[in-house]
Amino acid sequence: MNRLIVIAVFVVLLLVSGVGVYLLSPPKPAPARTPVSTAPAPVVAPRPAPAPEPAPVEAPRPARRAAAPAPAAAPSPAEAPPPPDLVTLRVESDVPGAQVFVDRQFVGAAPVTTTDVKPGTHQINVSAPGYDQYAQSIDITPGPRDLMIRFKDVKLDAKAEVIHKHGVGSCRGTLVATAQGLRYDTTNKGDAFTVPLTNLDVFQVDYLDKNLKVRIKGGKQYNFTDPMGNADNLFVFQRDVDKARQRLLKGDQPATN
Repeated sequence: MNRLIVIAVFVVLLLVSGVGVYLLSPPKPAPARTPVSTAPAPVVAPRPAPAPEPAPVEAPRPARRAAAPAPAAAPSPAEAPPPPDLVTLRVESDVPGAQVFVDRQFVGAAPVTTTDVKPGTHQINVSAPGYDQYAQSIDITPGPRDLMIRFKDVKLDAKAEVIHKHGVGSCRGTLVATAQGLRYDTTNKGDAFTVPLTNLDVFQVDYLDKNLKVRIKGGKQYNFTDPMGNADNLFVFQRDVDKARQRLLKGDQPATN
């Protein structure tokens, strides 16, 4: 019971002390409110757009000057005349690539042209595989000179003095051979003959008998000896004629001159 009285007294003292403190400390004034303005907001005028800059004025271009006419070409000087002793030698061949020599100096393969030749007499040699060599001495004068070497044309010019032996007796005459044929010229008209080289069936030399035997296809046979009694001249004649004869048999053509 006493405890309750003590507690009640303590509470009363707390309340009395609190009221005293409140009364002794004056109340804090309320913060002043900022008055709200009701005046209308000022109107801001829009800024004027900047004036466009004037376009730059292009200065007038100067008038284009007319192109000056090209200077006239100077007339070309007249060509100097060739030297009076100039020789232009051209060598051709019916066998392409034939080797050409002038005075034993190689000048090229046919067809070839050279000016390294002076007027005068010169030795011309031309060779081609499988054909006899062309060799000739020619006189050359100033100016152009053309040579055509025909290896494929069959050329032949051979002669032999012979005696034709008959069954009884003999006659003397000359065997003449060209690319066109073989001819026997004699005063004995019965023995004379002319025959194409391709119509010779036999044409050979017998060294033991020192005799040249000639037999014509479908015709007579002739036996010729050398007046000097040897077979050397007959062999050379037979060799040259038979070489041309073999070429004609293969199809080469006889030369026309």
